[in-house]
Amino acid sequence: MSTTHTPRLRIWDLPTRLFHWLLAASIIALVVTAKVGGNAMEWHLRLGHVVLALLLFRVIWGFAGGYWSRFTTFIPSPARLVRYLQGQGTAADKAGHNPLGALSVMAMLLILAGQVGTGLVSDDEIAFAGSLVRFVSGDTIAWATSWHKSWGQWLVYAMVGLHIAAIVGYSVFRREKLVPAMLHGDKPCLPQDLPASRDGWGAVLPAAFFAAACAVMAYWVWTRATSF
Repeated sequence: MSTTHTPRLRIWDLPTRLFHWLLAASIIALVVTAKVGGNAMEWHLRLGHVVLALLLFRVIWGFAGGYWSRFTTFIPSPARLVRYLQGQGTAADKAGHNPLGALSVMAMLLILAGQVGTGLVSDDEIAFAGSLVRFVSGDTIAWATSWHKSWGQWLVYAMVGLHIAAIVGYSVFRREKLVPAMLHGDKPCLPQDLPASRDGWGAVLPAAFFAAACAVMAYWVWTRATSF
């Protein structure tokens, strides 16, 4: 691999960055509304559908997005993971998500998907009923409600805490600042033969189309609560 380095390389395209920060804001708002309860639960329900749309978008973008946002790029093979753990990581491992970071991202997405899914079929019989409760059995509703309010939320807290700890750890001990790259999209001092993620209108236009489609799908799920 070439040792010539570029000043900056586009790693995270704009749609990926917007997804990241919208998801972070939504998770914070979901936690707040859940703790407040009462009328805030109506917003909790709405925000759950926002996260549903975001997760649907991320799945699509994992196949159609910029190079470093694609699942085929950052989900590590067992060999790559072992090599990284042995301290033999490559420049590509440092460009996007490193193998451990990729696993934590996938775990976060799966846990959030589980939390959204159980939320859609939860019913606390007080102020909250998911959009799809009328399509499942009472036993399923009871199990989903219990999971959503206990193990599900604690798994989300654990993954968010792990995510923040990793960011701080890389900044303090490895001098790798991960947050700026998720703001402006670029990482410095990477080999010039690494591919850059496609960005600009070539990424924004298809992303806007996919995002709109995901929003429509999430809205359709929301309307199941009142349709007959």
